[in-house]
Amino acid sequence: MIYESILTTLSLEGVPHIAPFGVRERDGLILIAPFRPSVTLDNLLSTRHAVLNFTDDVRVFAGSLSGHRDWPLTKASKIDGVVLSSALTHRELALVEVKEDQVRPELYFRVVYEEMHAPFRGFNRAQAAVIELAVLVSRLHMLPLDKIETELNYLKIAIEKTAGERELEAWQWLVDKVENYKAMITGENQA
Repeated sequence: MIYESILTTLSLEGVPHIAPFGVRERDGLILIAPFRPSVTLDNLLSTRHAVLNFTDDVRVFAGSLSGHRDWPLTKASKIDGVVLSSALTHRELALVEVKEDQVRPELYFRVVYEEMHAPFRGFNRAQAAVIELAVLVSRLHMLPLDKIETELNYLKIAIEKTAGERELEAWQWLVDKVENYKAMITGENQA
């Protein structure tokens, strides 16, 4: 099972990086498998720590992919890291094993600290739609554009029926990202 989360990492210089990430639990460890190249992978390998944040603010998922990256952070409790202020729960992680791969190495982490800040009441359909579109946007360069557009049109139904202000904002950021990508590959944004 894959859990959609927000991963916060630090560079060696202490610069925070926020990225949406699907993670797995395997044999009591957290498995994180970033594609190469990535800032997240570089940070994980150099500092050997991360914070896994679970939030219901889908703007963070959308914002991380669309250039809206300025989210409040606080210092982690047990590791050199940062916690997303909107996290309902966070887990502080330490790297214990790396399985090398040219495309997508597997990094295994143990949880060194976990804290619940507020209860999770579940996602509504619009929040789930934003997360699904965020996954598609993170793979714009890997998926056919017609598949993305078909999925986007289907997911839009949930947005129209159940979205609140946060979800509408996050949705628009992602739609703009898809439209900009489409214009880039078709040459429509060139003078």
